[in-house]
Amino acid sequence: MRKRAFQCTIWLYIVVVHLTFGRQEPIREIAGKNGLVALWDFKETAGNERMAIGLGSFPLKEMNGPISRIEEGPLSGFSAVFKNEAYMALPYIKSGALNIHGERQGITVMAWVKWQGKTGFVGGMWNEYTDGGKRQYGLFVDLPHYNGANQVCGHVSASGGPTPPFPYSCDYSASKQELNTGNWHFIAFTYDGQFIKSYLDGEFQERAPEPIKNTKGFPGLPEGLVHSKNPYFFPHGLGDNGSDFTVGAVVLKRGMGNFFNGLIGGIAIFDRALEDAEMREIHRITME
Repeated sequence: MRKRAFQCTIWLYIVVVHLTFGRQEPIREIAGKNGLVALWDFKETAGNERMAIGLGSFPLKEMNGPISRIEEGPLSGFSAVFKNEAYMALPYIKSGALNIHGERQGITVMAWVKWQGKTGFVGGMWNEYTDGGKRQYGLFVDLPHYNGANQVCGHVSASGGPTPPFPYSCDYSASKQELNTGNWHFIAFTYDGQFIKSYLDGEFQERAPEPIKNTKGFPGLPEGLVHSKNPYFFPHGLGDNGSDFTVGAVVLKRGMGNFFNGLIGGIAIFDRALEDAEMREIHRITME
């Protein structure tokens, strides 16, 4: 009981510190929503771990060089500058409540980004190579291989490996709308155990069934796949696959890759699928 009270005291202290600096109201409203696991606002300067509020502080450590802070961003007024292949990481053994998994488990990953182009990983637990793959969940921008060019892409996995019979995982939703480089966007995806949905600037737009590129000629699929990319049907749940939690890059066969290029002003993780109305409201309070 004392331990629980101490943890609550620490969490309240972290919330107060975060709300003392930068924009307060958007952070306060998001922090009060049911199901929040972690919210980073990236107001710390280079050389410091980035701390979250929520069910833990989940300190993100800079990897492959320092990541500077800039006084710009819709969430706290600050953001982290991702360039030169630098990224952030939290080891799997310290992931705690971020290790969201289960057959019917819901999840939401959202971020505030100013993207400068190219395929980029924003945040999540996603490893495409180690031990055959430790994919779990991840928010990407621009995954063109399976119809996600310049779009918000929400990736999930049950097994951790590629999608049979393909060499890569194609199990992601992709927003109908495209991102603009050099502009701030609120991006997100939800998964409710059945469907993945991608959002751009608070809006979900459904995509009609379409032929999926790079799926023709595989065993049993002479004409390839035809389905909707938003929402994307995936009834298999989220695996507990052992990936580190990373921001700005993922493990590929050649090493770290899919480096995010641009500014990230905040990331939030929920252990449920938020509703469309909630997405619109978060966009309103942070971006308008």
